[in-house]
Amino acid sequence: MILKTERLFLREMTLEDVDALSLVLSDPESMRFYPHPFSRKEVENWIKWNLDNYQKYGFGLWAVCLKESKEMIGDCGITMQQVESEFFPEVGYHLRKEFRGKGYATEAAKACAEFAKARGIKKIISYMKSDNLPSRHVAERNGMKFAKAFTKTVMGKLVEDEVLYMKDL
Repeated sequence: MILKTERLFLREMTLEDVDALSLVLSDPESMRFYPHPFSRKEVENWIKWNLDNYQKYGFGLWAVCLKESKEMIGDCGITMQQVESEFFPEVGYHLRKEFRGKGYATEAAKACAEFAKARGIKKIISYMKSDNLPSRHVAERNGMKFAKAFTKTVMGKLVEDEVLYMKDL
């Protein structure tokens, strides 16, 4: 277990989480702000990328689980992301649609920001498509401020309407 909050715990993902994470990353509605929903192989690769991040940085996206049932409802954590010419630790989150709107993403994101601060990270970001209002609201509730609009390549495709939020820790 990496982090605990009032209602959640975050833990490292394993390849045994493919089915649970596919409920988020393979869902067209959940992935409407991405170039496409993930295939099973892409979900496996997503988990492998995070396993590598755990080794390389000591963090990555973690499984978000309900304390009471231990059910995995998505992922949240910190990944290193390039925005234009700079690299930043980014707090990211993806939750199953039936668990959205209940404050879980904000709760997990705030815990990740505290994790980053405790490890000496001085600034975190979150970025998303400009029309992804739920993610923008989570960033704002996590104390982040709008920094700028920018263009980014996501999954090999140029995305022109990204917005960047930042927070000093």
